[in-house]
Amino acid sequence: MPYQGDDEDAKLRARLSKLSGDLKGRGAAPPPPPEGAQPRADGTGSAMAMGMRAGSEFVAAIIVGTGIGWVIDRALGTKPAFLIVFFMIGVAAGVWNVIRATSPKGGSSDRNSPLSRAEPPDKDLRRSPPGAGQDVLHSKRGASDGAAQAPGGVDDDED
Repeated sequence: MPYQGDDEDAKLRARLSKLSGDLKGRGAAPPPPPEGAQPRADGTGSAMAMGMRAGSEFVAAIIVGTGIGWVIDRALGTKPAFLIVFFMIGVAAGVWNVIRATSPKGGSSDRNSPLSRAEPPDKDLRRSPPGAGQDVLHSKRGASDGAAQAPGGVDDDED
Protein backbone atom coordinates (compact mmCIF):
# COMPACT_ATOMS: atom_id res chain seq x y z
CA MET A 1 0.00 0.00 0.00
CA PRO A 2 1.53 3.34 -1.03
CA TYR A 3 2.16 6.00 1.51
CA GLN A 4 -0.46 8.82 1.27
CA GLY A 5 2.13 11.48 2.00
CA ASP A 6 3.68 10.83 -1.44
CA ASP A 7 0.40 11.75 -3.16
CA GLU A 8 0.11 14.95 -1.16
CA ASP A 9 3.74 15.84 -1.87
CA ALA A 10 3.20 15.34 -5.59
CA LYS A 11 0.05 17.51 -5.57
CA LEU A 12 1.81 20.19 -3.56
CA ARG A 13 4.78 20.22 -5.96
CA ALA A 14 2.41 20.49 -8.94
CA ARG A 15 0.57 23.43 -7.38
CA LEU A 16 3.86 25.11 -6.49
CA SER A 17 5.27 24.79 -10.03
CA LYS A 18 1.98 26.14 -11.48
CA LEU A 19 2.09 29.10 -9.09
CA SER A 20 5.73 29.89 -9.89
CA GLY A 21 4.91 29.78 -13.62
CA ASP A 22 2.01 32.20 -13.10
CA LEU A 23 4.25 34.57 -11.15
CA LYS A 24 6.94 34.52 -13.84
CA GLY A 25 4.30 35.34 -16.46
CA ARG A 26 3.11 38.40 -14.52
CA GLY A 27 6.54 39.86 -13.87
CA ALA A 28 8.15 40.53 -10.57
CA ALA A 29 6.36 42.80 -8.14
CA PRO A 30 8.36 45.82 -7.00
CA PRO A 31 10.11 45.29 -3.70
CA PRO A 32 8.65 47.07 -0.68
CA PRO A 33 10.32 50.40 0.10
CA PRO A 34 12.98 50.36 2.81
CA GLU A 35 12.06 51.67 6.24
CA GLY A 36 13.94 54.97 5.85
CA ALA A 37 12.49 55.69 2.40
CA GLN A 38 12.25 59.24 1.11
CA PRO A 39 8.80 60.80 0.61
CA ARG A 40 7.17 60.84 -2.81
CA ALA A 41 8.67 63.08 -5.45
CA ASP A 42 5.64 65.38 -5.53
CA GLY A 43 6.19 66.34 -1.87
CA THR A 44 2.52 66.02 -0.93
CA GLY A 45 3.22 64.00 2.20
CA SER A 46 5.93 66.37 3.33
CA ALA A 47 3.76 69.45 2.72
CA MET A 48 0.86 67.94 4.64
CA ALA A 49 3.16 67.04 7.52
CA MET A 50 4.50 70.61 7.58
CA GLY A 51 0.97 72.03 7.56
CA MET A 52 -0.21 69.74 10.33
CA ARG A 53 2.83 70.59 12.43
CA ALA A 54 2.40 74.33 11.93
CA GLY A 55 -1.32 74.20 12.71
CA SER A 56 -0.91 72.08 15.80
CA GLU A 57 1.88 74.27 17.16
CA PHE A 58 -0.26 77.38 16.62
CA VAL A 59 -3.30 75.90 18.36
CA ALA A 60 -1.21 74.41 21.18
CA ALA A 61 0.45 77.75 21.93
CA ILE A 62 -2.95 79.48 22.15
CA ILE A 63 -4.38 76.75 24.40
CA VAL A 64 -1.36 76.83 26.72
CA GLY A 65 -1.41 80.64 26.94
CA THR A 66 -5.13 80.71 27.61
CA GLY A 67 -4.80 77.98 30.24
CA ILE A 68 -2.04 79.82 32.06
CA GLY A 69 -4.08 83.04 32.04
CA TRP A 70 -7.18 81.23 33.31
CA VAL A 71 -5.24 79.59 36.16
CA ILE A 72 -3.69 82.91 37.21
CA ASP A 73 -7.10 84.63 37.09
CA ARG A 74 -8.64 81.90 39.27
CA ALA A 75 -5.76 82.10 41.76
CA LEU A 76 -5.75 85.90 42.06
CA GLY A 77 -9.48 86.48 41.63
CA THR A 78 -9.07 88.78 38.64
CA LYS A 79 -11.55 87.53 36.11
CA PRO A 80 -10.55 88.26 32.49
CA ALA A 81 -7.34 90.28 32.89
CA PHE A 82 -4.66 87.59 32.79
CA LEU A 83 -6.76 85.39 30.50
CA ILE A 84 -6.73 88.11 27.83
CA VAL A 85 -3.06 88.94 28.32
CA PHE A 86 -1.91 85.34 28.14
CA PHE A 87 -4.25 84.61 25.22
CA MET A 88 -2.45 87.35 23.27
CA ILE A 89 0.92 85.98 24.36
CA GLY A 90 -0.21 82.53 23.19
CA VAL A 91 -1.21 83.93 19.78
CA ALA A 92 2.17 85.66 19.46
CA ALA A 93 4.00 82.47 20.47
CA GLY A 94 1.90 80.47 18.00
CA VAL A 95 2.74 82.81 15.13
CA TRP A 96 6.41 82.70 16.10
CA ASN A 97 6.34 78.88 16.16
CA VAL A 98 4.69 78.74 12.72
CA ILE A 99 7.29 81.10 11.27
CA ARG A 100 10.10 79.10 12.85
CA ALA A 101 8.68 75.75 11.70
CA THR A 102 8.08 76.82 8.10
CA SER A 103 11.19 78.92 7.49
CA PRO A 104 14.02 77.32 5.50
CA LYS A 105 16.70 75.69 7.59
CA GLY A 106 20.41 76.41 7.28
CA GLY A 107 22.58 79.44 7.56
CA SER A 108 24.62 81.40 5.07
CA SER A 109 25.76 78.28 3.20
CA ASP A 110 22.22 77.89 1.85
CA ARG A 111 22.31 81.27 0.11
CA ASN A 112 22.91 80.99 -3.60
CA SER A 113 22.74 84.63 -4.67
CA PRO A 114 25.88 86.78 -4.59
CA LEU A 115 23.72 89.66 -3.36
CA SER A 116 22.63 87.73 -0.28
CA ARG A 117 26.14 87.72 1.15
CA ALA A 118 27.01 90.12 3.95
CA GLU A 119 29.20 92.24 1.67
CA PRO A 120 28.12 91.88 -1.98
CA PRO A 121 30.85 92.93 -4.45
CA ASP A 122 28.67 95.58 -6.12
CA LYS A 123 27.21 97.11 -2.97
CA ASP A 124 28.06 100.72 -3.88
CA LEU A 125 26.96 100.37 -7.50
CA ARG A 126 23.51 100.74 -9.05
CA ARG A 127 22.37 99.52 -12.41
CA SER A 128 21.13 101.69 -15.24
CA PRO A 129 17.36 101.77 -15.75
CA PRO A 130 15.78 99.06 -17.91
CA GLY A 131 15.60 99.89 -21.59
CA ALA A 132 18.70 102.10 -21.46
CA GLY A 133 20.47 99.84 -23.90
CA GLN A 134 23.63 98.34 -22.51
CA ASP A 135 23.55 97.44 -18.81
CA VAL A 136 26.18 99.80 -17.40
CA LEU A 137 27.03 100.03 -13.73
CA HIS A 138 27.05 103.54 -12.25
CA SER A 139 28.68 104.50 -8.99
CA LYS A 140 26.79 106.39 -6.30
CA ARG A 141 29.90 108.49 -5.68
CA GLY A 142 30.18 109.87 -9.22
CA ALA A 143 32.56 109.36 -12.12
CA SER A 144 35.60 110.92 -10.40
CA ASP A 145 36.34 107.77 -8.40
CA GLY A 146 37.14 105.67 -11.48
CA ALA A 147 33.82 103.84 -11.72
CA ALA A 148 32.34 102.80 -15.04
CA GLN A 149 30.85 105.56 -17.15
CA ALA A 150 28.17 105.43 -19.81
CA PRO A 151 29.33 104.77 -23.38
CA GLY A 152 30.59 107.95 -25.03
CA GLY A 153 32.26 109.24 -21.87
CA VAL A 154 29.28 111.29 -20.71
CA ASP A 155 28.21 110.83 -17.11
CA ASP A 156 24.41 110.79 -16.99
CA ASP A 157 24.33 110.34 -13.23
CA GLU A 158 22.14 113.05 -11.70
CA ASP A 159 23.44 112.69 -8.14
